[in-house]
Amino acid sequence: MSSAIFEEYLGKVIAKVKSKQAHSMIKKELSNHLEELSHSFQKRGLSLEDADKKAMQEMGDPSTVGKNMNQLHKPRMDWLLIALFILLAGISLLPLMSDVVASNSSFMKKQIVWLVIAILALIGFLFFDYRKLKNLWMYFYAAALILFFTPFLAGISLTAGGRWVFLWGIMIDSPAISLYLFFIAWAGIFSKVNAFKGWKKQVMLLILFWAPVISYIMINRLVFSIMYFLCVLVMYIFYYRRNQFAIKVALGNLLIGIIFISTMILKSSSSYLSDTIIPLKDILSKAGWFGNGLHNNLTIPEAHTDFVFPFLVYSFGWVFGIFLCLLLLVFILRISLNAFKTKDLFGRLLTIGGAVLFTVPAFWNILMGLGIVPIMVVPLPFISYGGSMLLVYAALLGLILNVYRRKDIVESTLVN
Repeated sequence: MSSAIFEEYLGKVIAKVKSKQAHSMIKKELSNHLEELSHSFQKRGLSLEDADKKAMQEMGDPSTVGKNMNQLHKPRMDWLLIALFILLAGISLLPLMSDVVASNSSFMKKQIVWLVIAILALIGFLFFDYRKLKNLWMYFYAAALILFFTPFLAGISLTAGGRWVFLWGIMIDSPAISLYLFFIAWAGIFSKVNAFKGWKKQVMLLILFWAPVISYIMINRLVFSIMYFLCVLVMYIFYYRRNQFAIKVALGNLLIGIIFISTMILKSSSSYLSDTIIPLKDILSKAGWFGNGLHNNLTIPEAHTDFVFPFLVYSFGWVFGIFLCLLLLVFILRISLNAFKTKDLFGRLLTIGGAVLFTVPAFWNILMGLGIVPIMVVPLPFISYGGSMLLVYAALLGLILNVYRRKDIVESTLVN
């Protein structure tokens, strides 16, 4: 291969590609293609120099090739997900405009402040190279543990349940943020799982997996335990989907988890809503197709947080309720489909795990509002009032959008 001639050609191609992160991938891809063409022409009897020139002629004008590469390998934005986020965030303000909370303006102002912070977090996680997080898994896991235990050392106990951290005049649900950090840590672990060979390291991973499950249950955050458990398990199954033994291990852990968590749910009686009798079926039966209006006489606890779905159905009717369910379904399906559009293993794990972290609370909150599953503290993503989980969901969405944005400028790291 005449590297000097090809290097000059490739330099002209790369000059037309705006995304610097894609340069090395494009150069490698075209270099291999040029070399294959050159070898092909040499087999037909051409000299090395003539074969190289013929290969470049076959490839085409470098300026044209560069423009085509620029269109193929440039950052993308999933505007549908962004539009759905804006729409869901707008819906979150509706209960605060009603009579379900005292001092409406105070709640509204706080929610708007949290929305601004959440948007900043989303933007922050959108525009940096997410691949830099892959090797930091141990730091994310350690930070998650620190955040988890911080409320017990310097937290404030609330009547609404749990202990929260009071920072700069803001109440922060640090276990919720720890859930996000655990998620990133495990995506990093699975992307480098070949480094964990030997039974000792495997036992260590098993301990690392089960420790947060048990910890969340101990502080009566059962939904967090379920979200974390299923998120890690789904990432594990995706990575080992062709390994029958690993799938059996996953199914065994799933069975143990279902029995363990189900037992805890049935035994739990300390939730601040568990002893409250809420006539959900009666409320929903009075909703009708178009509801009773935003300002109504409905009295339901936590209508702006955990029971925001039945409140919205009662206020705006089943037409709105079905529309909201479809919005969330499209949102989750979009994320799930995006997971398979990236060629980067770490990015795919982040997107798959992120889809689970949205799916579990969305389904549980809606089913809880319909009176189908046990009542627990679980916010509806982007809609329930509250700052910490809104921040977590926004950061999670930012990371998922980040993966999608770079799907055409990253080299393949998938395990075959």
